[in-house]
Amino acid sequence: MGGFFVYILFINTEKMRSIKRRFTNEQDKSPELSSFINFGTAIKSQRFSKDMIHRWFNKLVDKEDYQKSDKNEILKHLVSISNPEDN
Repeated sequence: MGGFFVYILFINTEKMRSIKRRFTNEQDKSPELSSFINFGTAIKSQRFSKDMIHRWFNKLVDKEDYQKSDKNEILKHLVSISNPEDN
């Protein structure tokens, strides 16, 4: 059982690093764009889970880049662009 848990933890950690790594690469390539735009580009068609997108959005995207009242709709849109074949 312990090995299975470690394996699942490893998969989740890799996805977390992957979002952050992809976002950092986008920020480096296009620093003139907002963190919101670069985050969307980083997750596009990558099949990240809703929870991962929400968690990393809160950590990486500058709160000045979007209206707080629009946050729920923005997150729904980000989930849909990360998982386009689910729509």
